[in-house]
Order: sequence, then structure tokens, then C-alpha cells
Amino acid sequence: MPNVKKPLPTDAELSILNVLWGKGPSTVRAVFEALPASAGYTTVLKTMQIMAEKGLVKRDESERSHVYRAAVGAEATQERMVGELIDKAFSGSAAQLVMRALESRVSSKEELAAVRALLEKKKGGA
Repeated sequence: MPNVKKPLPTDAELSILNVLWGKGPSTVRAVFEALPASAGYTTVLKTMQIMAEKGLVKRDESERSHVYRAAVGAEATQERMVGELIDKAFSGSAAQLVMRALESRVSSKEELAAVRALLEKKKGGA
């Protein structure tokens, strides 16, 4: 079977993945309870079933209440999403993305120190 990239998650799917990344393997009920009240239980269930079909989550059906776990890592998903954003909105310029991000939000001293450290690391050729 060819190595096919999983699709990028929709906003609703990303919300569910964030719960699974934070809590670990969970039932639909646990995910539903961790999400904002805007979605109904059956909507969360159906979304998670679709995510299983897409390969975004894996479902353990060995128990009565199925347990879902993320099939994709948070960092890999974020990298793909950022890469797509860089290509679509910034004509491939990561520097433009970083500058816009730093201009549009207040950053803590710790965040700015981490950005500086990364820039120094990149400057050193790492």
C-alpha cells in the first residue's frame, strides 16, 4: 500500500485531536465532556467515526465503549498545517510568517527567549 499522507484535520477534528493529545486514548464520552458545549454528543461521535475512516484516529473496539487515540502526532500535524499556511498565505516565506505572528500577538519573555534561542541555533547551521 502506498504511503498516502493523511488529510489535514478540519477545525472540529483539530479540537478533538487536541483533547486526545492532551488526555491520551479516550472514549467519545470523555472527548465530548472535554469539548466546549457547542457540539452535541452525536456530532462528536460522528466526527470521530469520520476521523477513523480518514486515518486521523484509531479506534479500539475491544470494549463496549470504543476507545479512540490520535493516529497522528501533534507536532507532525502542526508542521503540516504551518507548512500549508506558509505556502498559501506567505508565498513560501517562513520569515514572513514568524514576523506576522510576532506582530499580531503579545509574546511572553519566555516565548521571545525561545524564539531567540531557535534563531541562534539556526544561525549556527543546526
